[in-house]
Amino acid sequence: MLFNSFPFLIFFIVVYSLYLALNHKRQNRMLLVASYVFYGSWDWRFLSLIWISTILDYVCGAKIYGSNDLKIKKLFLFFSIFGNLTILGVFKYFNFFASSLQSLLAFFGVSVQPHFLSIILPIGISFYTFQTMSYTIDIYRNEMQPTKKFLDFSLFVAFFPQLVAGPIERAKNLIPQILKPRQIKEEDFLIGCRLILWGLFKKVVVADRLGIYVDAVYGNVYHHSSLTFVLATFFFAFQIYCDFSGYSSMARGLARLMGFHIMVNFRSPYFSKNVREFWHRWHISFSTWLRDYVYIPLGGSRGGSAKTNRNILTTMLLGGLWHGANWTFVIWGALHGFYIIVTRFIQEKLRFTINIYKQNSAFLKILNIAITFTIVLLTWVFFRAESLSQSAYILKSIFQFPVSIFLTGSLNCIVHGLAGIITVILFEYRARSNLEGDVLQFKPITLQWGVYYAIILSITLFGVYGGEQFIYFQF
Repeated sequence: MLFNSFPFLIFFIVVYSLYLALNHKRQNRMLLVASYVFYGSWDWRFLSLIWISTILDYVCGAKIYGSNDLKIKKLFLFFSIFGNLTILGVFKYFNFFASSLQSLLAFFGVSVQPHFLSIILPIGISFYTFQTMSYTIDIYRNEMQPTKKFLDFSLFVAFFPQLVAGPIERAKNLIPQILKPRQIKEEDFLIGCRLILWGLFKKVVVADRLGIYVDAVYGNVYHHSSLTFVLATFFFAFQIYCDFSGYSSMARGLARLMGFHIMVNFRSPYFSKNVREFWHRWHISFSTWLRDYVYIPLGGSRGGSAKTNRNILTTMLLGGLWHGANWTFVIWGALHGFYIIVTRFIQEKLRFTINIYKQNSAFLKILNIAITFTIVLLTWVFFRAESLSQSAYILKSIFQFPVSIFLTGSLNCIVHGLAGIITVILFEYRARSNLEGDVLQFKPITLQWGVYYAIILSITLFGVYGGEQFIYFQF
């Protein structure tokens, strides 16, 4: 069931009606059942993997906390990490590594025929795997105590609003909200509704409509001009942002309607002044997970510039690989790691620019935002292209000289896409300091309702209703 589908609307109406009628304990049990129904609607067989992860980390968490022997603690932490990564590795990366090994051996003249698995990638496996691993790691670090009730822990793992595409919630934040009775205030209800409405607008009006143009160009890369590739890549930058942040907004809104507060996952990332800042604003739950469970354990910024740069590059390479079993994602992560290293060098070695920056702050901020967006835009080519050869062809076409100004594609589609992008930029720039990401909050009340009607009318008239899946479901 997709958030932007009629079956989900019926599903949530039933779930929410029951939720309001039940007491706290029964609310949790009902939400657990509803979460399994929600996830099982894609393929009921995938539920077995969630159950394995749930049982594994529940047991390991209890064993880690209950032992005073450091060796025992490390053993069960190893079981948790190894078990989760094994599941993720088999279902997501086995064929990728087998194919890569085959190509590497072929380069040296060795011909092998590895066995490939005929399996479907379980939806959302990367998200709930990282979420459950953080639980046992936090217990090992003495940052939290294990959950005593297995069913409450199961709800933490399977909570349906953020199950399949995040945010990747920390147990320290979500489990206490599960254990305690929740109160739904009027503010929670209003913010929840606005988040859902804005998220739905970004998904069906902006992202899915941009996707029509992007798919047409990237689906047939050898028949387009440089200007077309520039526009398609520009459109994809906002397609993936509106698609993913739209999901996150709806997930937070659905949770808020039930009294849950889950973390903000995006803070206007395309207003970033450097790539380092971009990762403080983009997919925040994932970037902070990488920071806390990969970058810092590797050594963080301790040990000098060389080791710090190594840790940054390693972290971003793993971050790229997390997104998909393809070398295009590895290159994408490596490029972001390289640009973060360059940013750190500039910030640390060229401190004399601070005075110049203060004197020309407005101009330099705009310039930095434009440069950062351009860098991020070019890296999206690797993210969207199906192979490294396609990525190279597109980049070569973009930078060819003389530039071809011939533009392909429907003019109507281009106009609608640009209108959607401008709307998102204006709304999010206006609400850039809103900590809740509640961009539809206006005063006075007459303007507030005018905005509601305009958004609803836009969804009705310009929304794409083909049941388009969210992009990050494939990760």
